[in-house]
Amino acid sequence: MSGPDGRRSPRVLVVATDPLTDRMPGPAIRAWHLAEVLARHHDVVLAGTAGVTRRHPAMEVVAADPASRPGLLSSAAVVVAPAGVLHEWPEVAACPAPVVVDLYDPYHLENLESPAGHGPEATQEARDRRVAGMSRAIDLHLRRGDFFLCASERQRDFWLGSLASAGRVNPYTYDAAPGMEDLIAVVPFGLPPSPPQRHGPGLRSRLPGIGPEDPVVLWAGGVYNWFDPLSLLQAVDRLRQRLPDLRLVFLGMGHPNPAIPAMRVAAEARQLSDELGLTGQHVHFNEGWVPYEQRSDFLLDADVGVSTHLDHIEARYSFRTRILDYLWAGLPMVLTEGDVLADLMAAEGLGTKVAPGDVGAIEAALSSTLVASRPSRDRFAEVAARYSWDRVAAPLVAFCADPHLAPDRLATQAGGPPPPHGPTELPAPGSAGPGAVFPEPSPWLHDAALLAGRLGQGLRRRLTR
Repeated sequence: MSGPDGRRSPRVLVVATDPLTDRMPGPAIRAWHLAEVLARHHDVVLAGTAGVTRRHPAMEVVAADPASRPGLLSSAAVVVAPAGVLHEWPEVAACPAPVVVDLYDPYHLENLESPAGHGPEATQEARDRRVAGMSRAIDLHLRRGDFFLCASERQRDFWLGSLASAGRVNPYTYDAAPGMEDLIAVVPFGLPPSPPQRHGPGLRSRLPGIGPEDPVVLWAGGVYNWFDPLSLLQAVDRLRQRLPDLRLVFLGMGHPNPAIPAMRVAAEARQLSDELGLTGQHVHFNEGWVPYEQRSDFLLDADVGVSTHLDHIEARYSFRTRILDYLWAGLPMVLTEGDVLADLMAAEGLGTKVAPGDVGAIEAALSSTLVASRPSRDRFAEVAARYSWDRVAAPLVAFCADPHLAPDRLATQAGGPPPPHGPTELPAPGSAGPGAVFPEPSPWLHDAALLAGRLGQGLRRRLTR
């Protein structure tokens, strides 16, 4: 759509709170591709709050600096943002447009394993403040959102419990859809529709000490505290006695978002690798972050993809995008059990599951996977097709075709009382501490308020067509 001056009027505003650069981390990749799919159906602006250098021919890609934010919000018919946007961009809380909150990354669970920092700041008190602050931030988003995205059915159950605790599973949202499909939908991380292609040199050319025929085990992605690289290193130390040309590559040791601190376990992995005499011989650390468009060159140089993690609640509700990259590249996998993608890859015969921290099992699985015949490329492609971006984004595309306030929030704006368990309007960002008390709801007539909400929703839809 174009205005009188010929400029496109943005209708869907997609927000990324990680850098939109050549070296994008997972949340930025997700925002980029969801915006790209939406741009085939709607006018889209992709706005980054942490640095923007990328461009796209089908959509505007802009830096959301303080001066531009009011205009971006006022011209949006719907806002799509991660559960963290209210920290970077608190004005979204007061935006009149419907807000889609992307909950695919339950970061408050991840950060149970993350101290607030290193040195004197890494205290229990600092950790308590950090985790409590993240939980409050999540709660703010649960109260503000009109539609929510998550990455799996397991996550959906988790987030429905959280939404219920926030008062969002109520007579209004229930009457709109008893299964809550109008409130929260499964939108997994996705994959390109075509297989990876080589564009240039990969890890065998760029990292010294890796020969053209050496078997390569790839750890794609960052090294974070909820992962377990130490058991993997011990398994490689054992296996090199039988496979002296074995190579393990850690693909991303430096996160592209400067707000993400260095992780304790990354330093421990380097130290253990040094102590075992593996570094530079059998273990290689890529110090930076591979540019997004070049990741296929690295994936295509590997023989096995690996992901090992701790026995941790984070794993149960995670959705590991590195595993999708292994699937995309046709790499057989060795994966710690416990997350939904590890279960899927094992069930499809594309990966082997091991118990958390079981060094012997990791060694045995790597050994057998490296010598076994790979599953057929067609088998990988068949499973990967389930995760094409076009396919996974369908619920979001449908919502943006008819954006609307959540029924409980709409009824409140139409003059009805708030839903139970707390107010619809948010407290000021950062003001709701651990002991905050929200007022009790007043008695109200549900049927009359629901009717008012539906009439208001119908009128609004007519006016926006």
